[in-house]
Amino acid sequence: MKLNRISKSTLYGLLLSSFLATAQKTNLEVDLTKSITKIQPTMYGVFFEDINFAADGGLYAEMVKNRSFEFNAPLMGWSQPNSSTHSMNKESGLALPMRTEGNPKNADFCRVTINNDKAYQIINEGFRGMGIKKDAKYNLSLKAANHDNAIKKIIIQFIDANKNVLGETTIVPSSSDWKDYSAQIIATGTEAKAQLKISFEGTGIIDLDMISLFPQETWKNRKNGLRKDIVQLLYDLKPGFIRFPGGCIVEGMTLDNRYQWKKTVGPVEDRETMINRWNVEFKNKQAPDYFQSFGLGFFEYFQLSEDIGAQPLPILSCGIACQYNSGELVPMEELDPYVQDALDLIEFANGAVTTKWGKLRADMGHPNPFNLKFIGVGNEQWGPQYIERYKVFAKAIKEKYPNITIVSGAGPSPDGTFFDYGWDELKKMNAEIIDEHYYKNPEWFKENAKRYDNYDRKGPKVFAGEYAAHPKGVEDGLKENNWLSALSESAFMTGLERNADVVYLTSYAPLMAHVEAYQWAPDMIWFDNLNAYGTANYYVQKLYSNNKGTDVLSITEDGKALTGQNDLYATAAKDANQKELIVKLVNTSAKVQDLSINLSGNGVESKGKMIVLTHEKLDDYNTLAEPTKILPVEKEYKTAGKKAAVSLPAYSFVVLKLKLK
Repeated sequence: MKLNRISKSTLYGLLLSSFLATAQKTNLEVDLTKSITKIQPTMYGVFFEDINFAADGGLYAEMVKNRSFEFNAPLMGWSQPNSSTHSMNKESGLALPMRTEGNPKNADFCRVTINNDKAYQIINEGFRGMGIKKDAKYNLSLKAANHDNAIKKIIIQFIDANKNVLGETTIVPSSSDWKDYSAQIIATGTEAKAQLKISFEGTGIIDLDMISLFPQETWKNRKNGLRKDIVQLLYDLKPGFIRFPGGCIVEGMTLDNRYQWKKTVGPVEDRETMINRWNVEFKNKQAPDYFQSFGLGFFEYFQLSEDIGAQPLPILSCGIACQYNSGELVPMEELDPYVQDALDLIEFANGAVTTKWGKLRADMGHPNPFNLKFIGVGNEQWGPQYIERYKVFAKAIKEKYPNITIVSGAGPSPDGTFFDYGWDELKKMNAEIIDEHYYKNPEWFKENAKRYDNYDRKGPKVFAGEYAAHPKGVEDGLKENNWLSALSESAFMTGLERNADVVYLTSYAPLMAHVEAYQWAPDMIWFDNLNAYGTANYYVQKLYSNNKGTDVLSITEDGKALTGQNDLYATAAKDANQKELIVKLVNTSAKVQDLSINLSGNGVESKGKMIVLTHEKLDDYNTLAEPTKILPVEKEYKTAGKKAAVSLPAYSFVVLKLKLK
């Protein structure tokens, strides 16, 4: 069979006509003349919880696990491979945990008996190893009591899996009484799984405690501070707030296991180590070595908030342990100390240096107030027990600090009996902000983009305090942070922003996870001992937070908001400070969609920029090996008068930024 020849230009014309005939076309209207509502500066924030080794072993840059021998098994994290407990080395030496009554908050220490200083050593494994970088400096400190001055030298080394030395320093213990010592190690190689080896010159007995190691390069180069690369990822989000310290960790599995902020301030060595409630929460993700040193405590949380320009939002126990666990209740007649903790926290954050808790803040290095404006009572409690306790907190806080905004909670789910009851009761009390949580599949997020369209405009405001799209479960690790989950969240968030008169604060959860020590997935940031990266979900959050604007504008198709019609979602905002129009557009379909946006009012400048976050495979995700597989791309954009033409790629989230005339 013979085919007729046609020119390339004719063929191109036919293909283009075919494409234009099948491509989805949508005409949108943006009204630049009228602000619908203000967008709160706190609209997009971050939620931190010490889950997935997010604090010790993560954000808090301490590299030694169980540095003060306070774990339930006092030598957990430490090994003594050549000790006299091994039959071949009966004469080398032995480390034993000891206890003193001198400091009940730091009662345990390690007594080392060295019989053969050529054979004995004690090794710390770190948090799934220690990440060290060639030529980087690491600051070591410890407490030692050298009995009879028998030990002449302490040798501290980085070693790799083959026992090769990757850096070394020494300390000469000069006192038989407890004394603080410090030294510095310069790493001679890069290793993600280094360990810390301690050996000795001399024979006899030496007591050791608070053996600590930090990189010299921390966030703002603070001594014994936070991990710089992780904080940088948070800083780049430009968050409006940081909610801390959780989460279920606030509640505890029992009341004894709850988070008590007063135990996390003051000298670091006096902060009482406690088992982390996520230690044994999931049978398939047991973490028996997961404890809280509280080196990252409430002072450090406030300081971090200030560093990255975010409002601090602390959440405190309301006297109810996690209702998924024990549900233990403090009797109402014994609630006063819990309420006093809330009042004292406000004094710690904002009080004058002449007050008890304001003085402690000043003594810790921050005489100026932290300017706390929000406080949360309870995490995700439910039922009458929560409401009756919340009433007591609210009354006491408002009587003493009427300008503090109180965040309450509507339970662990976005609907159902507990949720409805909580909202009804809190609304009767004129509650200010109610925290809602939802962990659902991606379809739920797309279907609920108009969730807040019909909320009472005169009722309590909403804090979308914990949410994330879960493609499967919580066991799939990094795969949970695929492009499908992030794209569905970007669609849902158009509804949060469009309803900014109701929704005042929002935060994805959880914030971060160690790739080898996580209990829960998905998570916004993943890290190992050397590197950290943002997921596709992180970049969705960043695009919203960095481009939120100050005022919501109307963007419609045929007079209706885009909430999923033809798989399209949209929101528009004006930034009165930058004099910009910001349009966020989401295409959740598998085909390109062409939009024509009519701009009423004075119009925009001809040149702007477009930021595109897209990926062809919904099940792809970023990894440590490929941290930028799914990444926003920015390019120049040109308008034609009062019209903006946009071609939305399949599976895409696009931010259009245009200067207002």
